[in-house]
Amino acid sequence: MQIKDLLDELVGKYNVRSFIGTDPVQFPRRFSGLQDIEISALLTSVITWGRRDIVCRDADRLHQLLGESPHAYIMSRRWDVLKDSGKNIHRTFFARDLWNICNGLYGYYSAHESLEELFLSEGSVLCGLDKLSAVTATKHLSSPQSQSPCKRTNLMLRWLVRNDGIVDMGVWKRIPLSELIIPLDVHVGRVSRMIWDDLPRTERLKAALTITNHLSELCPEDPCKYDFALFGFGEEQSKLLRR
Repeated sequence: MQIKDLLDELVGKYNVRSFIGTDPVQFPRRFSGLQDIEISALLTSVITWGRRDIVCRDADRLHQLLGESPHAYIMSRRWDVLKDSGKNIHRTFFARDLWNICNGLYGYYSAHESLEELFLSEGSVLCGLDKLSAVTATKHLSSPQSQSPCKRTNLMLRWLVRNDGIVDMGVWKRIPLSELIIPLDVHVGRVSRMIWDDLPRTERLKAALTITNHLSELCPEDPCKYDFALFGFGEEQSKLLRR
């Protein structure tokens, strides 16, 4: 079987509605307003590292704090009480980190309608990732200038830009799917190295771009649909090894 055929088959296996209930994407899908969706997607993606069940548990607690409208939570400055809090939200992400992000978002939304605007200038995705890192002013949202693969924010972009009517929401309409970068985590990196032998050994920006280029050869219009295949297969294999 050709690599494309195999990966397309795996996309069909993992890119299904039942995936939503076990994945952090379920949280931004709770909302209907654009600003609520993108704020939820950003804050959820920020804590998306580690076991998915733990991420979902902590994202649920986070959204109890955000309430019915993440945008209203930001603009009402209800997050001000978090500044001196030592409360842990997820792993090394604390309430003061959330305060920094909310403070940046408050300033941004005071002048702009949507975070999508950050990604519409020349060199859209990499430039936008850098701008978003600057807006949020937290170590938990890296800039590509540091050679980080920006896994979490690229995951956010996949949720917000892709729209196949199954898992991803596609509420942002002006960013071409072809410009998305694979959200590179350990599962995606491990499976990719089983397929291609020209990848850097470390999970850095160069590795993410190299994998994305390979995937673009298989599906130029939507390379990041294969995130479902690489991540899904990699996570399943890891679970089997832990048994």
